[in-house]
Amino acid sequence: MSDPAVVLDDLREESEELDLLVAELGEEQWGAPTPAPGWTVAHQIAHLAWTDRAALLAATDPEAFAAETEKALAAPDRFVDEGAEEGAKLPPAELLAAWRAGRERLQEALRAVPPGARFPWYGPPMSAPAMATARLMETWAHGQDVADALGAVRAPTARLRHVAWIGVRARDYAFLVRGVPAPAEPFRVELAGVDGEMWEYGPEGAAQTVTGPALDFCLLVTQRVHRDDTALVAHGPDAERWLTIAQAFAGPAGPGRAPREAE
Repeated sequence: MSDPAVVLDDLREESEELDLLVAELGEEQWGAPTPAPGWTVAHQIAHLAWTDRAALLAATDPEAFAAETEKALAAPDRFVDEGAEEGAKLPPAELLAAWRAGRERLQEALRAVPPGARFPWYGPPMSAPAMATARLMETWAHGQDVADALGAVRAPTARLRHVAWIGVRARDYAFLVRGVPAPAEPFRVELAGVDGEMWEYGPEGAAQTVTGPALDFCLLVTQRVHRDDTALVAHGPDAERWLTIAQAFAGPAGPGRAPREAE
């Protein structure tokens, strides 16, 4: 994921796909509840717009972003919901226009970041390719919530490779954010991607492994599905534990989704 142009192009395509899903919605559909408790379709798009603004600030004005981080630390359980709530109050056309303009400004800013430069984030510092990957991951995940709310079915694309990559990279973070020491040894992750491809991460011969469909893995690490509702297979106690806490996003540990049987 070292070439920012590749992932930025994919981020644009992912955003445009979600844009097509919401562009013609009526006001009532913007208010449709999504699987995230208390969040409507409008909240999902507002959150993406809010996070794009935060990412733009991090990439262009680290000092101002540090001030925003202080606000987040002061209210870790509320700041994400408050940002989404504020945007969701906008008229749908205004919200949609703000999201479009903001994500384009972020595209321009990330394409201008010098190679090798890193800037702050709510988790570890980010390079431009890593930030673009994180934004694609969030766009896909919140797009899944929107699709579920609207009863739409999205076909998996090769862009899921970025989501899988950041999910694997965030393994240790998922443990540490819960106050649990991360496993000392890397895992082997083998995922059945799109078009019959195999996506492989980690050393061959690793003692602990995770295998299964890439779509299931991506849904799990973005906490859009419960572990029990996937076809993922873990070999090793640490690998199994990881699949119960995995999260590809920065911030506090997410509560995850309930099993379908309990819904």
